[in-house]
Amino acid sequence: MLNKGITMADLPVHTIVFEILTRVPAKDVGRSKSVCKQWYALLSTQDFVRMHCSRSLVSSNQRVLLIDDLTCSVHPIIFQSNDYGPSSIVTFPFHHHNNDVSILSHLNGLLCVCLNHTYELLLWNPTTTAFKHLSTPDSHGFYINNLDAIGLYVDADDDYKVLHITRRSGVLGVYVYSREVDSWRNIPFITRQEYLSPHFNWSAGTFCGGTLYFTVCECWVGGTNVVICFDVN
Repeated sequence: MLNKGITMADLPVHTIVFEILTRVPAKDVGRSKSVCKQWYALLSTQDFVRMHCSRSLVSSNQRVLLIDDLTCSVHPIIFQSNDYGPSSIVTFPFHHHNNDVSILSHLNGLLCVCLNHTYELLLWNPTTTAFKHLSTPDSHGFYINNLDAIGLYVDADDDYKVLHITRRSGVLGVYVYSREVDSWRNIPFITRQEYLSPHFNWSAGTFCGGTLYFTVCECWVGGTNVVICFDVN
């Protein structure tokens, strides 16, 4: 609560941005970017993004995004009853077919999705509706179900990246997309040859503490189950 005689106009911009706007929903943050150039610059910094994400982790702010054949919707999570609240419809901002969009990985509200009819990878922010096609003419950015694995992460320079692991005829390919430079590059990645077999399923990557974790499971009861780690730095 503001003291008597003090208005919002009296508060420093830094206080408004980092003490107030870090506590409001992401959609309202997006609207606030249009106030002025200074707000746009501050609300686009990684410091603001990190603080907003950390304050969004409280249970009352948790949401789940559901995709079915025809629609996409966002629901608040009611932890007390293990249920969902009333939904809000989300419109896909990119062209797609029915039953076409699969979520492969997510991080801080950013999704990596696949268009099933073209195998293309996209980055999509459902809150801002911004999206980016990751496929390239030289065949980067195409995903094959049951053979590929995807992980989203942030490196030490606060660059959001996509790790794409491919298995093609027993040959491993590992590629990283950088959102900052908007390009793919090949990187070395050493693992046991047997894990390249289609008899092993790779999970999506889970990012925690500067490391991406993948579970690799053999496709029958009693088969091998391992966790493979990728140090992003």
